Amino acid sequence: MRRDVRILLVGDDQIGKSTLVTSLIKETFVPNIQHVVPEVTIPPEVTGDNVTTYIVDSSARLENRSQLEAEIRKADVICIVYAVDVPETFERIPSFWLPYIRSLGRNVPVVLVGNKIDLRGRDNLTNERLKNEVMPIMDEFKEVETCVECSAKELLNVSEVFYFAQKAVLHPTAPLYDSREHVMKPACIEALKRIFKLCDTDKDGILNDEELNEFQRKCFNSPLQQQELEGVKNVVRENSTNGVDENGLTESGFLFLHKLFIQRGRLETTWTVLRKFGYGDDLSLREDFLYPQIDVFPDCTYELSSDGYKFFIEIFQAFDKDKDGALNNDELNNLFSTSPGNPWTENFPETTLTNSLNSITLQGFLAQWSMTTLLSYKTTLAYLAYLGYNGDTTSALKIIRPKKAAKKIGKIQKNVFSCYVFGSPGSGKTALLRGLVNKPFEKNHIPTTNHYCAVNSVEIGGIEKYLVMQEFGGNKEEDILKDRKKLDLADVIVFVYDSSDVNSFAYIAGLRTQYNLDEYPIIYVSTKCDSDLVQQRYEVQPDVYCRNLGLAVPICVSVKSNEMADLYSLIAGVAMNPHIAIVQKSKDSSDFNTMKYLKYTAVAGGILAVAYISYKLITRNTGQNSKVLETPPANVEASTATTATTAAAAVSTESAASAAANATTTATTETTAKIVSESTSKIAKTGETVATTATKSTISSGIIETK
Repeated sequence: MRRDVRILLVGDDQIGKSTLVTSLIKETFVPNIQHVVPEVTIPPEVTGDNVTTYIVDSSARLENRSQLEAEIRKADVICIVYAVDVPETFERIPSFWLPYIRSLGRNVPVVLVGNKIDLRGRDNLTNERLKNEVMPIMDEFKEVETCVECSAKELLNVSEVFYFAQKAVLHPTAPLYDSREHVMKPACIEALKRIFKLCDTDKDGILNDEELNEFQRKCFNSPLQQQELEGVKNVVRENSTNGVDENGLTESGFLFLHKLFIQRGRLETTWTVLRKFGYGDDLSLREDFLYPQIDVFPDCTYELSSDGYKFFIEIFQAFDKDKDGALNNDELNNLFSTSPGNPWTENFPETTLTNSLNSITLQGFLAQWSMTTLLSYKTTLAYLAYLGYNGDTTSALKIIRPKKAAKKIGKIQKNVFSCYVFGSPGSGKTALLRGLVNKPFEKNHIPTTNHYCAVNSVEIGGIEKYLVMQEFGGNKEEDILKDRKKLDLADVIVFVYDSSDVNSFAYIAGLRTQYNLDEYPIIYVSTKCDSDLVQQRYEVQPDVYCRNLGLAVPICVSVKSNEMADLYSLIAGVAMNPHIAIVQKSKDSSDFNTMKYLKYTAVAGGILAVAYISYKLITRNTGQNSKVLETPPANVEASTATTATTAAAAVSTESAASAAANATTTATTETTAKIVSESTSKIAKTGETVATTATKSTISSGIIETK
């Protein structure tokens, strides 16, 4: 909505342009005034539309032509004034003034102003005569909005002149109505149809009394009384065959009402409605309506707020006409009929949950919007506006602080987590993503060439979170891995390798080394565990590789046989607590030897401590009995046995760890899954500190014992 209007008065000399301005300001006729009066500013509180109005006088003399042209180029609306008692001044409007304004490249509204009607006499002032004189000009020059006749001397219609001039700018006719054909323009009809659909909250094609009153409150801040509602419907009944039925106002009746407003000169009514629903002067949705100003901070992301989820639940239910809990193609198209179309063009609906008929479920619908908001919050903002969100669309979103800042505080406070999936071609990345949304396994491998993503909800400790998994395809993996800003948007990285392909693990090991990814939470996943296991062509096998990094060993899964080891909950759990999957700083052999030495020292120290305590007990008992025993009593034998048992346990712990390191991959994977599962459970029950400590201790112990 504009904040100011600049009105320029032009016309031949001696027709009363300057007098019109002074009569408006002083509210009285001033007979002797200067040739051109100074610019007048009317503050916004004086005008009904709350805009600042500038009124500019001009001279038609040749010596002032350059100044006149400059003012024409700055004007928002031009009033061409003529004297009704001098026909020549009227004839010069189509022959000189209008062509002259066009020659300067200006296409602004024009108001024709006939001054000095007091000299012609009131008896000759008829609308029919004025219409006959002006219509030929309006037909030829579409920029002419209206014609007003007035008298600056008698203060007749003076304020109306400037009201219609202002109105021509704020509520123009041209975008709405074709004056020659006497019909509303297509863009206006489409905009009003969209508004009707948005106001039809129960989606039955009728505006009932409640919906009409809600529309009235939204646009004009006051409801209609029942008598007024009936009056509106009666007007439509009398003039439109299908405008009203027993339930309320139809779409054709709604359009008829606005056509009637326009024809009766009440364009401000239609414009008020259009602007309340976000339309600009060109009848397109305004940029500030689709993308309102919102606080944007570096590295922050956005999620739907509770109000946002509530809106999408309600709109889903409104368009689920068959009440089957899913939206089929027709229902989905109807839902997006007030927008440019379905925003999910890539791979949809393969990206989310659908039913057996491939219709998107409510869970899938909410998950899809959660992913859209995470990846492109501006798209969500725009579609909230398109779909009729009531109020400030920014209230449907909430800001999420940067991941690095969250790490310093504790558990990541997010509801939507982003997971990047990397792996060699054919390793099963797409199958993992399809498994997330319960899509059937595809036997034939089709290489992923473009960005592919999937989203679903997972439950962590009784709390529902959304997991968004993305793979990038082709050479785009390299672009992502090189771009730290894009990598920082990932809450967890999953490296996938094919356990039946000898070269698969080497690929992801090379990626981690080449791009220095040790600061990111990492999970290794071994796919196709239903196939024969092969030794990987790498310097160490995956289990040992992960232990050396202080990470859990790879999780073995098979999408084909639906053996997923609760992988998706595990990924979400790591995303919530990234500390448990950060690579430990690399250690050389001397470091390991030192740790091993410390470990054995601790065990030996424990044995000596037990022996010393036993000795003290023996000495104490000997003193109390006042005699020396040549053979140890039973309690000493027990203490010695206890000491031996403790030492044996320590040695056996070392042996067990060495044996575990050489166990099969399957057994190790089961152990790892159990460890992480227990850790995730502790996270949910006792908080981040306990879970992190327990998991870290397990990992560290595994490193020491393996070495």
